[in-house]
Amino acid sequence: MNYTDKVLKCRECGSEFVFTAGEQEFYASRGLMNEPGRCPSCRALRRQRLNSGNGQPSSDRPYRPQREMHPAVCAECGANTMVPFLPRTDKPVYCSNCYERVRSRQS
Repeated sequence: MNYTDKVLKCRECGSEFVFTAGEQEFYASRGLMNEPGRCPSCRALRRQRLNSGNGQPSSDRPYRPQREMHPAVCAECGANTMVPFLPRTDKPVYCSNCYERVRSRQS
């Protein structure tokens, strides 16, 4: 498909910005159907606001605090890893590589 640059209007600040052909191709390769509604600077400010914990929840995506990570030892390879839950002694914990292998074996 042939993409051409488009001029869009930011729904937050009202300024015009260019949605480049390269960005359009990137969006299409990721299966994203909608054009961006905010200019790059408003998107960056919004992302910063949401990640800092000072952001107000929005209707499309509520604020989520940073996940608390816990140290663990992989039951498969013995590597030290971090997991987003408190490990229990009665259940195995896997690093991300081993988890994918174990999960594919169970399918």
